[in-house]
Amino acid sequence: MPRKDFEHLVGEGFERLPDWVREKIKNVAVLVEDEPSDEDLRAQGIDPDAQDGETQETLLGLYKGTPLSERGEQYGIGMTMPDTITLYQLPIEDAADEEAGEGASDEEFFERVREIVADTLWHEFAHYFGMDERAVREREQQKEGVDNRA
Repeated sequence: MPRKDFEHLVGEGFERLPDWVREKIKNVAVLVEDEPSDEDLRAQGIDPDAQDGETQETLLGLYKGTPLSERGEQYGIGMTMPDTITLYQLPIEDAADEEAGEGASDEEFFERVREIVADTLWHEFAHYFGMDERAVREREQQKEGVDNRA
């Protein structure tokens, strides 16, 4: 998919966030890169050197910064670099291709990319608001109507 089309879907995904969420977002840059760096994978506990046959994990997105829940009174005084949320186009496209299945039309693939981008943005902004990975996963399950507390 051309980068311009992917970036358009990122903009759409941001607009799909609830108004109250978008209103609270300050000093965050949303970026698009092809793939996560080996350094970022390692920092997230993913082995970038996994061989064929081993579980090949990757990242669809990554939040870097100071979550809102950890910002004190001094945050933003002086020069403050923006937090970043990076979406990784190639892993998202791979996930969409896998989910759409063999023989999927271009339209089906595009719709899967759209959904994965929106879900990934939601996930990364949840980290921005201070949720750890466990809390984000629980919220995602609630959002999807899945309850694993039984």
